[in-house]
Amino acid sequence: MNIDEPLKTLGDVDAAPLIEAVLALDESAWLANRNRQTEYEVHKQTQSVVLVFCDGGMDDMTISKESGWDLLADAAVPVMHDLIGRFYPPGGTIIRAMAAKLLSGGRINPHFDSHASFRHSHRIHVPITTNPRVRFTIDGKPFHLQVGKAYEVNNQKTHSVINSGKEDRITFIFDYMPADQIAGAARS
Repeated sequence: MNIDEPLKTLGDVDAAPLIEAVLALDESAWLANRNRQTEYEVHKQTQSVVLVFCDGGMDDMTISKESGWDLLADAAVPVMHDLIGRFYPPGGTIIRAMAAKLLSGGRINPHFDSHASFRHSHRIHVPITTNPRVRFTIDGKPFHLQVGKAYEVNNQKTHSVINSGKEDRITFIFDYMPADQIAGAARS
């Protein structure tokens, strides 16, 4: 969603159970769903554990639970509901949710999220791991996201990530579409 700024700090979040659950995942969980990596060039150097994903356009969107749901939902749902309850209007829908790993030495090239659903949903990032050598740039400005905080990313601005560190960078990402945006998107 095109918010007023490149990155909005939502503030502190109790993500300890989610962090523990994500860090306990084995390698096979990270490799089970390769759709993002094969469908989107910018995500080739990433791995994902997808809980919720949407397909189709705004008129025929289908939202489905994916294999990551059984692995992370118990820890992820409370975090998502807490953030939605504190910062967004009720009655909307989570249309995407995943743990995303940018491998050490990896990059996500500059891009903006072009699917229509991204213009109608809030993209929330909850850092799981990071390191001082991660460079997250939005609209030409560098940002360092901290573990223990949550952020909304303006995904309509050009953004990129470079992980020059020796550790992987993992972020929990979810997209929340408020009820008024669902209705408005259906009419547009």
